[in-house]
Amino acid sequence: MKKYGLIGYPLGHSFSRNFFNEKFESEMIDAKYLNFEIPTIDDLTKVIEENPDICGLNVTIPYKEKVIPLLNDLSEDAKAIGAVNVIKFIREPKKKLKLVGYNSDYIGFTQSIQPLLKPYHIKALILGTGGASKAIRYALQKMNIESKFVSRTKKEGMLTYEELDEKIMDEYKIIVNCTPVGMFPNTDVCPNIPYESVTPKHLLYDLLYNPDVTLYMKKGTEHGATTKNGLEMLLLQAFAAWDIWNK
Repeated sequence: MKKYGLIGYPLGHSFSRNFFNEKFESEMIDAKYLNFEIPTIDDLTKVIEENPDICGLNVTIPYKEKVIPLLNDLSEDAKAIGAVNVIKFIREPKKKLKLVGYNSDYIGFTQSIQPLLKPYHIKALILGTGGASKAIRYALQKMNIESKFVSRTKKEGMLTYEELDEKIMDEYKIIVNCTPVGMFPNTDVCPNIPYESVTPKHLLYDLLYNPDVTLYMKKGTEHGATTKNGLEMLLLQAFAAWDIWNK
């Protein structure tokens, strides 16, 4: 039996285990998928030692960037993004185990947002600066969409939430939330953007999927914006991860 899994901390919110185990059962694949909740990235070594039959891992918060020094190689996309959410285990006869990092987040996001794009969607604001946001920036870049990070603190080349005025909101018609703000159980909060400047031409994308409709999305809809949550992206990145493990 093949073994796959997820590393992160905490993992109570994880969708991957159920998704993959249901896939294995319905397609009669002799495999199982486990959660490995590790308090520090250094514990990855222990996970590998205790599970010599692992074929691949997914990586979630907070290890998408921290895992990179522990890998032997990176795909070109993961290298460019600077974040990994898929690890492929390569075992060659009489050779040491090789861990190769990939990024399927950008694939899932690209496939999910493309059908919603209009000719005026040429610039995007990315809320948050973590590993997921790096994949989003890369995906937008590949689609020839200019993007700007928005951070809570002033950083070079980034905007702060306080700087988001009507002019900037008019210039950037795509807004992608890559922060955990609004995620269950804290559903009564949302990213601090000027929602009064949101228009029907805006596209508000939320990487969160629990709840289905976040307060961020509700406020966008109230101003006529197109909104979408991250569930489809999650499914599409999981499909891409499976392709990476099995190619």
